[in-house]
Amino acid sequence: MSTTRPYSPGDRGPEPGGASGASEGGVPGTGESEEGGVPAVMGAPASAGASASSSAGQTAAPAAPAASEGGRQVRVLSFEDASGVVPLARDFTREALYAWGWLPSATADQRAAAEDVLLVVSELVTNACLHAEGPDELRIAFERKVIRLEVSDRGNGEPAPRTPHRAGRPGGHGMFIVQRLCLDWGVLRTPGVAGKRVWAELGAPG
Repeated sequence: MSTTRPYSPGDRGPEPGGASGASEGGVPGTGESEEGGVPAVMGAPASAGASASSSAGQTAAPAAPAASEGGRQVRVLSFEDASGVVPLARDFTREALYAWGWLPSATADQRAAAEDVLLVVSELVTNACLHAEGPDELRIAFERKVIRLEVSDRGNGEPAPRTPHRAGRPGGHGMFIVQRLCLDWGVLRTPGVAGKRVWAELGAPG
């Protein structure tokens, strides 16, 4: 797993002002990504379970209790009527990382792995804000040292890294970062249903 990143989200507690370089609207200016022509990866989304957290001054969205499915831990956060969705998603993810033992980090590699998860969450949620009228739900699942992130939205576009990627060009870096940090990623669609679910998987160190 690559832990090279343009900035480090760190583990600094709630972020009421934004995350991953976020502007006041909760959408990081450097996390923009393009929606292009990557084929959809079809499959069934993970089963729901959940827990929610909120930052001061933000609206916490409703969520179901955390669930365990045959050793698979699942948490779901609904963004319905929520504000500040990027920092809200990061706080929710950080809570899950503590519950699953990724935080606090005992080594630099463990800390880098947790930071990668937080950064990818920021980018996926930001991409939904910029290109799909905002996210509907964040689903996090943990099984066999792999964390799977899924962000659902109502958009019809296909997220894709901008090609060719140029580090000095503003915007268009979000899905490039996701592609670089993750074991795999893709898009799930349900025939006849509007919207999509963008997923990404990251592994624990060691």
